[in-house]
Amino acid sequence: MLLALDIGNTNVTIGAFDGDRLVNTGRFATDARRMPDEYALQLQSLLPLKGIQPSRIKAVSICSVVPPLTGVFVQASRMLFSVEPLVVGAGTKTGVRVLYDNPRDVGADRVVDAAATLHFHGGPAVIVDFGTATTFNAVTADGSYLGGAITAGLQLAAEALWQNTSQLRRVELVAPKTAIGKSTVASMQSGIIFGYAALVEGMVRRFKAELEAPTAKVIATGGLAGLMAEHTNAIEIVDVDLTLKGLAWIHRLNTDPEPAPSQRGAP
Repeated sequence: MLLALDIGNTNVTIGAFDGDRLVNTGRFATDARRMPDEYALQLQSLLPLKGIQPSRIKAVSICSVVPPLTGVFVQASRMLFSVEPLVVGAGTKTGVRVLYDNPRDVGADRVVDAAATLHFHGGPAVIVDFGTATTFNAVTADGSYLGGAITAGLQLAAEALWQNTSQLRRVELVAPKTAIGKSTVASMQSGIIFGYAALVEGMVRRFKAELEAPTAKVIATGGLAGLMAEHTNAIEIVDVDLTLKGLAWIHRLNTDPEPAPSQRGAP
C-alpha cells in the first residue's frame, strides 16, 4: 500500500492507497514543534483507526508547504515504515510544465493538484483549493501550469475578523438564510460564505477569459470545497481528495516504468 501525506499549514491529510484505490483518509493538526518520533507514534495510532495496518505501507509520497516538517515526516516514514519517501519538489516528474516566472516558488500542493487534474479530469481547467489559503490555479489542455492567485482562506478570514475587532465573535461557517443578515452572526456568515462565493465566480470568470477557454472545467478541492459548491454555480466538480490522488499518481510516475494512461473523466 501507498501512504500519501499532504502537509499543510493547518492540517496534515493522509490517504492510504491499495493500487489505484483510495482506501481511507484522515487528518490531524499541523504542529511544527513535534519531533519525528511523535509523528511516527501519531501515524502508528491513526492508521489502525482507519482500518490500515502500518505494516502494509510499502511506499510513501509527500508534498509539503511547511518546510520545517518535510524532513520530520521523511524521518518518521523511515522509522515507522522502513521506506524512503518520495518528496514532491524540484526535479520530481509530475507530467506538468510549470510556467511560473520562478517554478521553485510554486507550492508543491499546487503542482500536485495540477497533475491530478490533468490526469483524472483533463484540461483546460481552473482549480480552486479551499485550504488555509484559498488558491486559484490555471492549467492548459497541453499540460502547462500557468500560475494562479492566492487569498486568505475562509477560516483564516473568519478568525481575522474575530481577533481584530472588538464586537465581532467566532461564528460557525454555515450559510445564513439570506445575504442581508439580520444579526451580527448572520451578517458575518453572509460576508464570509456568500462573499467568497462571489469571489470564486469573479475569479473563475477572469481565469477563463485569460485562458481563452470559456468551457474550462472548474474543480474545487480542500476541506471546504463541498460547502462552497453549494452556494455557487461556478464550481463544476468537487474532488476533495485531489491532492492525495495526485500524490499517488506522481509516485507512480516516478517509480513505474509504464504508468497507467490518463483517466480523464474518472470520478
